[in-house]
Amino acid sequence: MAVTPAKILLVEDDPAICHLVARFLERKKYQIRVANDGKSALELFHHFNPDLVILDVNLPDTLGYYLCERMRGETDVFILMLTSRMDARDKEQGFLKGADDYLTKPFDIEELEWRIGAILKRRRAVIPIDSQILIFPQLSIDPVRREVVIDGQIVPLTSLEFDLLYCLAREPGRVWTRAELIQRVWDFDYIGDNRVVDVHVGQIRKKIERDTTKPDFIQTVRGIGYKFIAVPEEKSPIARNSIVNTR
Repeated sequence: MAVTPAKILLVEDDPAICHLVARFLERKKYQIRVANDGKSALELFHHFNPDLVILDVNLPDTLGYYLCERMRGETDVFILMLTSRMDARDKEQGFLKGADDYLTKPFDIEELEWRIGAILKRRRAVIPIDSQILIFPQLSIDPVRREVVIDGQIVPLTSLEFDLLYCLAREPGRVWTRAELIQRVWDFDYIGDNRVVDVHVGQIRKKIERDTTKPDFIQTVRGIGYKFIAVPEEKSPIARNSIVNTR
């Protein structure tokens, strides 16, 4: 069975970069659409329904951060920021708005392809048949429906936030370094600041913790990384059937 090519929306106002990236990715058999400003980007986003958006920050009519936040507020699309802004605070801003990755200009076109492939690989991840619903005090995590519930209410996590939380929660008490989490969750050797993990953990805490200064679930291990500290009350006996029934 033929695999449908992934759809990529490139939002970039530099004609040379647009031409380079679009032609390169077309040769790699991706479906490409190009927008040169925020208005046309949103129009294409709604009609094209991309799997991934490559997004510049400095656009003629808006900032890419705004587009990133808006797009992620509407769908679970993957977003890769491609920008000349190299300051750590700019990168943090991108991740806070929902970006999955951040690549600075000038860039290697082969590295861009590598990062795109790694991001899109996550959408094809297969949940193992023996994956179980994890149940903790006040918190449950369903890896099949990809739902997190706190006190009976569904918590709206991004795809990356869910993957990161589930990775931590599967092994309560295990201490993960940031590099290990990047390798496991991002699924590639991330080149950049490992603080990207801190940004996403911070976002998860805002959504699941009663007090982010005294977290119940995700604990910082100073100088190392993080661990999930709640002990599961049980592992759901219906999880296996739930997974089978979704196929």
